[in-house]
Amino acid sequence: MPSHIAMTTVFIGFGTVVNIATVLVGTVLGLVIGNRLGERTRSTVTDVLGLFTIVIGAFSILPLLRDPLATAVPGGAASVVILVALLAGAMVGSALRLEDRVEDLAVWIRRRAIGGADPAGDTARFVNAFVTSTLLFCVGPMAILGSLQDGLGQGASLLLTKAVLDGFAAIAIASALGAGVLAAGGAVGLYQGTLTLLAVLLGRLLDPVLVDSLSVAGGVILVGLGIRLLGLKAIRVADLIPALVLAPVLVWLVQRLG
Repeated sequence: MPSHIAMTTVFIGFGTVVNIATVLVGTVLGLVIGNRLGERTRSTVTDVLGLFTIVIGAFSILPLLRDPLATAVPGGAASVVILVALLAGAMVGSALRLEDRVEDLAVWIRRRAIGGADPAGDTARFVNAFVTSTLLFCVGPMAILGSLQDGLGQGASLLLTKAVLDGFAAIAIASALGAGVLAAGGAVGLYQGTLTLLAVLLGRLLDPVLVDSLSVAGGVILVGLGIRLLGLKAIRVADLIPALVLAPVLVWLVQRLG
C-alpha cells in the first residue's frame, strides 16, 4: 500500500486531529509574528483574508451550476430553495441571537483562560478573532466533505489538505487579530468530529445533493464573512448558521414533493 494512502487512513477522525494541531501551531506562530507587525500591515493582512474568504465562498457556490444539485430540484430552482433556506435561517438565527451567543462564548473562554481583567480592551479583539476563525475553519465545503469522507472510510486526504490551509490561515488571523484563534481549534474538533460521526452512523445514506446544498449555503455565509473582514458591512454571519441545516432539509422536501 502506498505510504500516502496509509497516512490518510490511520484511524477515523485522523484528519480532524491533524487539523486541530495545525490551527494551534499556526496560531502560536501568528502571535509571535503579529507582535512584530505594525498596525498597517495587520490591517492589510485582514483585508487579504477577507478577499480570499470571498473567493473560497464563491467556489463553494459552484454546485448550483452543475449536477447533481442543478437538476435535483424541479424546474432547476435550486438557487431559490437555497435562498429560502438562508432567509429562514437568518430569521431563526436572529431570533435565537446566535451571533450574541457565539460572542458570549468567546468572552467566557477568554475569562476562563486569561482572567476577567481587560485593561486594554482585548476582549473585543479576542471575540473577533474567535468568531472569524471559527466560521472560516468550519463553514466551507472542505470541512463538510472532508469530514464526511473521513467518516465513510474514504480517507482523510481532503481534511489533511484543509489542515495545511487552516494552519496558514491561523498564522494570518492570529497575527492580525490575536489569540482568539486558539479557541477555534476546539470548534473545529466539535464541528468536524460531529460530521465525521454522522457519516459513520449514516453511512451511504448521505445524498450528494444534500451535501452540495449544505456546501452552497456555507459558501454564501463565507462570502458574508469576507465582506465583514473587509469592513464593508458588519454582517451577523453567525445568525445565518441555521441555514446549514435548513438547506439540505428544504432540498430534500422539494425533491419529495416534486
